[in-house]
Amino acid sequence: MDDDSFLSITITADTAGKRLDAVLAAESGLSRSNIQSLLRDGHIANAAGETDLQASCKVWEGDSFEITLPPVKQMNLEPEAISLDILFEDEHLIILNKPAGMVVHPSHGHDHGTLVHALLHHCNSLPGINGIERPGIVHRLDRDTSGSLVIAKTELTHRRLSEMFAEHNLNRQYVAWSRGTPNWREKRIDLPIGRHPRQRQKMAVNERGKDSVTDVSIEHVYGPFSQVRLTLHTGRTHQIRVHLTHENLPILGDAVYARSYHPGAEIRQPARQAIADLTRQALHAELLEFDHPITGQLLSFRAPLPADLARLRDALISSYGQMEAAMIHQWS
Repeated sequence: MDDDSFLSITITADTAGKRLDAVLAAESGLSRSNIQSLLRDGHIANAAGETDLQASCKVWEGDSFEITLPPVKQMNLEPEAISLDILFEDEHLIILNKPAGMVVHPSHGHDHGTLVHALLHHCNSLPGINGIERPGIVHRLDRDTSGSLVIAKTELTHRRLSEMFAEHNLNRQYVAWSRGTPNWREKRIDLPIGRHPRQRQKMAVNERGKDSVTDVSIEHVYGPFSQVRLTLHTGRTHQIRVHLTHENLPILGDAVYARSYHPGAEIRQPARQAIADLTRQALHAELLEFDHPITGQLLSFRAPLPADLARLRDALISSYGQMEAAMIHQWS
C-alpha cells in the first residue's frame, strides 16, 4: 500500500496464469465485483500505464498493477439512536448480535433503521470503505437472519478482515431448525449457487453459479424436524437456505425457500403453534471466531439464541422429547 489512494500489486509465481480480477481481489482484499467495477472505470493500470484491461485476462509472474481507489462518496445518512447488542468492541472493530428484522445497510426501500444508521450513531463516524457507501461493513446477514456480525472501524481493519473472508480464514457457524430428517449425520454440500433461472429474486443450485461450500451436521432430531449446525466456507447470497432446501431440509419459517410450509394437524403441540408463530427463517449466526486483524488475539464469540428461536427449540423438545440423541449415534 503506497498511501490511502493507491494499491500496488506484483504478481507472484503462486498466482501466475489466473484471471486478473480474481488475483487482484485476493491480493487487495476488495471483492471481485469491486475490482471489475474499477477495471471498467479505468482505475486499474498495468506497468505500461494501460487501463483498457479485461477482467478475464491472464496474469503472469512479474506483472505489476496499480489500483487507484476512488474518493469516498459523500454519505447523506443520518445517525439513528438504535440499540445494539454488542458482544465485543475495541478501537478497531465491533462484534455484535444482529436481531432478526434489521437490514444491514441502506438500499432502495430501506433508507432508515438499518444497522449502518445505528453504527453511525454509536461510533459518531465510520470510514466509507474503498469508496463504497457501506461504512464498516465486511460481510452481511439476511434481514431475517439473526446473530454475530463483525464491523470494521478503520480502513486497515476492513482491508485485513476482507482478506480473511476472501481466504476463508475464520470460523463461522450457524444453527438452524429444518423440516426433514436425513439418513446421514454429517455432510459437505459443495454445489454452485446462482440466480434462479425463472424466479430472479431467488437463488438456486445452478451449474453456472459460483462455487459454494457448506458443512452440515445434524445435532438433534425432533420427530420430523432437525436441528442443524452449519459451517460456511464461502459466503454466497442465501447460501445456507439454498443448500438445505436442495437437500430437502428447508428451514422452518423461510417464506422464500420453504414453499410456504404450514404445520398441519399431524404435528404435535406445542411444536405446531411455535412453527406457526415464526415470522422469519429459523436461522441464527451463532459462532464467529477469528484472529484479531490488528493484535492477532483469538476472538471467539457466540451470539445468544434469540427468544423466538429459543421458544421453537423448547417447543420441539416438549413435543418430541430427547430420543433423537440415540438416533444420531446409530448413523455415520
